[in-house]
Amino acid sequence: MGRKISVAGTGCALADYLFTGVHFNSPVFEKYISHQPGDGGLAPGRLVFTEELEKFTGIPYSIISQELTDGKSPEAVNIGGPGLVSLINVSQLLPEDNFEVRFYGGTGKDDTADFIEQLVFKTPLNIRHYWRISDRRTPFTDVLSDPTYDNNHGERTFINNIGAAWDYTPDLLGDDFFDADIVCFGGTALVPYIHDNLTVLLSRAREKGCLTVVNTVFDFRNEKKNPGQPWPLVDEAEDYSLIDILIMDCEESLKISGEKTIEEAAQHFVNLNVATLIITNGAQNFYIFSNGKLFEKADIQLLPVSKKVNLDFDLDPFLKGDTTGCGDNFAGGIIASLAMQIANTSIGKLSLTEAIAWGVASGAFTCYYVGGTYIENQPGEKLKILEGFKKNYIQQISTK
Repeated sequence: MGRKISVAGTGCALADYLFTGVHFNSPVFEKYISHQPGDGGLAPGRLVFTEELEKFTGIPYSIISQELTDGKSPEAVNIGGPGLVSLINVSQLLPEDNFEVRFYGGTGKDDTADFIEQLVFKTPLNIRHYWRISDRRTPFTDVLSDPTYDNNHGERTFINNIGAAWDYTPDLLGDDFFDADIVCFGGTALVPYIHDNLTVLLSRAREKGCLTVVNTVFDFRNEKKNPGQPWPLVDEAEDYSLIDILIMDCEESLKISGEKTIEEAAQHFVNLNVATLIITNGAQNFYIFSNGKLFEKADIQLLPVSKKVNLDFDLDPFLKGDTTGCGDNFAGGIIASLAMQIANTSIGKLSLTEAIAWGVASGAFTCYYVGGTYIENQPGEKLKILEGFKKNYIQQISTK
């Protein structure tokens, strides 16, 4: 390899406070349940802002939190956010000699910022552009996890405080953000000014010759603003062609497209000239598509999730962590594979199967520990683990 391949990303970065064993059918949870979209109430699998939940209930969040968690301390505190978590996974899968992975973002000036910084320093991720920019609190999310939900597949509810992310603006990215082979925008709905200028940023990336990856998150801000209406992601329909890889979960695909089924949502984005599309669906089969621009051409099709996870947990339930960060790490696996492949393969001939296998392996392994970010004991540890998951998945889909 003649030069380093560089990956630059921005988007949602925060501290996750993980509370497991919260039951979504309990009287306490149902007390705060949403009545209609965007009203500020809780809903399994969805995100709500702390201030909106306070408006919905008329109760300070400090009290709500104590009730929902039964006053218990979080089981774990970890790094979270589709922007930061996915890029950490990318950095753990790519050797530093040949690749550079940079994250751009902003925090407050508090203990949470210290905590995030200390943990990220234990990873290979370059955070020289992850600055303390605000007197607001560093963004955080209380993640309520019910492992029994959906026939024991598990689900989470997210209560988010945007905090310092309100003060992160596109000018803070700087020119060198676009000095990269791949630029990534992860969960920008939780970084409002980046999200509202996504088309401008994608256009600039395209002008600089960067490949672009967008992975989405529940957009409560726009759900609140226009309940029941499609969420804006880019300015105009034709701007979707600026996205080389679009990764979203099933609900996000429906909300952004305005369609009624995942199949219709997939076709919607295909018609808008998204080069590569991936729509995940929790523990269910997921949709993929490639128009041949980046990866080898693939019509809309369904692929299975990893069977290994359920088989392992059936044999030993104590192996199970939680599902927090599965989607973020899945996206990181896709991005890492993209970087690996462009180092040696021509654009248009990349293997989508290879990328999906790294994504599935990354998401599957997340189920074995609590929280989205895995801190390695030594460099290369996670890569070695995921190579086994990837090999297993390739065998699974080759014999289906």
